[in-house]
Amino acid sequence: MAKADKSRTVFVCQACGKENLRWEGRCPNCHQWNTLIESVIVAASARTHTADSPLQELSRITVEATDRFPLRLGEFDRVLGGGLVAGSLVLISGDPGIGKSTLLLQALALSVQDRGRVAYVSAEETLRQIKLRAERLGVKGDGLYLLAQSDLNAIVDKIEQLKPGLVVVDSIQAVYLPELDSAAGSVTQVRECAVRLMQWAKSNAVPVFIAGHVTKDGAIAGPRVLEHIVDVVLHLEGEPFSQYRLLRCVKNRFGSTNEIGVFEMKSQGLVEVDNPSKVFLSQRWEEAIGSAVVPALEGSRPVLVEIQALTNPTSFGLPRRTANGVDFGRLLMIIAVLSKRVGLRLGGQDIIVNVTGGLKINEPGADLGIALAIASSFRDVPVDSKLVAVGEVGLSGELRAVSQLERRVAESARLGFKRCLVPKIGSSKIAVPEGMELIPASTLRQAIGVGLVGEKSKSEAAHESQ
Repeated sequence: MAKADKSRTVFVCQACGKENLRWEGRCPNCHQWNTLIESVIVAASARTHTADSPLQELSRITVEATDRFPLRLGEFDRVLGGGLVAGSLVLISGDPGIGKSTLLLQALALSVQDRGRVAYVSAEETLRQIKLRAERLGVKGDGLYLLAQSDLNAIVDKIEQLKPGLVVVDSIQAVYLPELDSAAGSVTQVRECAVRLMQWAKSNAVPVFIAGHVTKDGAIAGPRVLEHIVDVVLHLEGEPFSQYRLLRCVKNRFGSTNEIGVFEMKSQGLVEVDNPSKVFLSQRWEEAIGSAVVPALEGSRPVLVEIQALTNPTSFGLPRRTANGVDFGRLLMIIAVLSKRVGLRLGGQDIIVNVTGGLKINEPGADLGIALAIASSFRDVPVDSKLVAVGEVGLSGELRAVSQLERRVAESARLGFKRCLVPKIGSSKIAVPEGMELIPASTLRQAIGVGLVGEKSKSEAAHESQ
């Protein structure tokens, strides 16, 4: 008597990955319409399992120096936490044409010197198309092996024969397992292919990069379960008409998730930007109204960015608030504090805030810079061109301390700024570089009076008249 087939048919949501026993027009979990697709779940016995691993005492486990190795791309290594970890599965995602394949091909070519043979597997391009990109990037290709294949079983067989030191699979949505009765890119295929690659990477101690597509909302295509499977999740992002690209880490089991890497897209590929602060301030007009410079902290690196604001009387009944690069809720809070505690009448003003260079700032240390930019635009007076501002704004209008203030001040002085407006709390304990003046302020009202050029002259004139 033949064994019963343990495979079962379910309906999987392509947006959230929720499994349902029957089809419905709307997913009961994420409430998206027409996302349930019929899929066959393979029995557990039919799946590939890794070899049994014995129990080991933690104190007896040794870590070799070769368990982490650099990619010879400083910005890439910074985001990874110092380099790749052996046996790790790294997902890199981004919009189409943002430069994922270019960056991975460059990293592979440089890794040949340390890892020996490496493999680039493409399920979307032919070998000739990859060769054309390699010639444009100046990659000779010694030790770099190419494979154009979408069948994951065939891919694993080929790379096991080659025994490479590093593998790239481009992309995870294009490969498939033939034993699964679903199309490539479906939730089931993406999940099972990622698990299979993870098992191979762990058992062979070889790091694997997988490229992933994103949806129109910027999320990784497929369920979020893919992010839970991999060890590291990286996003390559940038403005459509900007040559700069930001590599941001959103998950890292082996390092910090706050680091960013900055690259510039040129004819020879993605080139590292050693001084991001200089890049983000390169087009700044020092006499501009509604512009403030903030030493923001991205991971362990202070980056100076320009925050611009524009206020204009609203033409409609309800004023508009627009935030590009800053949290919208944070912007509303700062506007409320400026109106209530500082006395700026912003209720009838359209307010637009933008972070130049396509950078996104999520830390509260940028609050003071945002407030200065808005006040500068509203009062039509510029911020001191040699001044940087950093500090968190409280609901009572007080300025709160920020982390790693000394590093922020040092980076500002290195780029030629002469004055730094900081919260009074904690400012007396830091070392001030030569040529830099530290200006402590207790409240937002006091900081605006010092930071705006026009406000400063008014206060000095009032003091002289007394």
